[in-house]
Amino acid sequence: MLNPQQITVLGATGSIGLSTLDVIARHPDRYRAFALTGFARRDELKALCLRFAPRYAVVPEAVEAQRLEGELRAAGLTTQVLAGSEGLCEVAAHPEVDAVMAAIVGAAGLRPTLAAVEAGKKVLLANKEALVMSGALFMQAVRRSGAQLLPIDSEHNAIFQCLPPGYGDGLAAVGVRRILLTASGGPFRETPAAELAEVTPAQACAHPNWSMGRKISVDSASMMNKGLELIEACWLFDARPAQVEVVVHPQSVIHSLVDYVDGSVLAQLGNPDMRTPIAHALAWPERIDSGVAPLDLFAIARLDFQAPDEARFPCLRLARQAAEAGGSAPAMLNAANEVAVSAFLDGRIRFPEIASIIEDVLQGEPVVAIDDLETVLLADGKARAGAEGWLRRYDR
Repeated sequence: MLNPQQITVLGATGSIGLSTLDVIARHPDRYRAFALTGFARRDELKALCLRFAPRYAVVPEAVEAQRLEGELRAAGLTTQVLAGSEGLCEVAAHPEVDAVMAAIVGAAGLRPTLAAVEAGKKVLLANKEALVMSGALFMQAVRRSGAQLLPIDSEHNAIFQCLPPGYGDGLAAVGVRRILLTASGGPFRETPAAELAEVTPAQACAHPNWSMGRKISVDSASMMNKGLELIEACWLFDARPAQVEVVVHPQSVIHSLVDYVDGSVLAQLGNPDMRTPIAHALAWPERIDSGVAPLDLFAIARLDFQAPDEARFPCLRLARQAAEAGGSAPAMLNAANEVAVSAFLDGRIRFPEIASIIEDVLQGEPVVAIDDLETVLLADGKARAGAEGWLRRYDR
């Protein structure tokens, strides 16, 4: 390939960003890192810039951008370092960019991901919160701009691979009965409910199958991650919440399944390694080597399934309720969860209180229709304020 595709990696220093750069490095004739962005891991971002020599890098603050650019210049690089949300949006929508990996965690990824969509880019969506928050607005922007949206979450990528062409016209039109969204159950799948109040952030972050960041690891432990994925699946595949069933599958080998009206059930299997969906989306509709080892079914030997326990994991119930309510409810759910998870990681609350905060916020704020991005951000802000209010009342 004479002209490698130019890739912007939003969230380059996180686990998804690093996996993306690993795949890119395996195919230097096909892909080039055009822009790399990082939030708190400045030294890691500098090291990535020295390795991949991107045209642009983005950091949170202008002073930090000036310092990093000077250091890169001293090392012989011409990388231009931008700052803040404006810099993120600029590298996401840059005319020379072919594809954008949207891997910034949480609500902070909404604006740059939307900027990539509105610029008509090929968007590799790992930031599920952007779609959870803005829902209909996000999908309208995809259709209006002609952007190509490819899911990176292993579950949604699996569903995408198992669906036929034309699913955008409705699941019923292509004979789909339901989507089966698999969940590992996280580290507390078998922990007695009475003991959950004593679990630590370190225990919550020790996922049995996946290597992930701290926030998403806690979301997996509470099953809020699966709740957010349920909402994301509804938007990606034009499904009703009732058409998406969560199935606990501890081995994380089957990444999701699609159930058809004729009785066929198609599943996508693979080792639990995010380089598989990343390579699939980067090269789609082609296939390229991801660096992931072949699946050894004989070593796995068995595949187990069970229904999720929503009494043990109320976050899953709250997410389904938000999906059914629609409007601003998913944005408020996401915002309250981000505040609650941060408080848990800081040792301010116990693990079960994550769900308590979210439920309190959802009960305290009315659901409104989402007509524009400002309405989304207003709902997000109100939910965060409500969650912080809960923390002030109950802070130990």
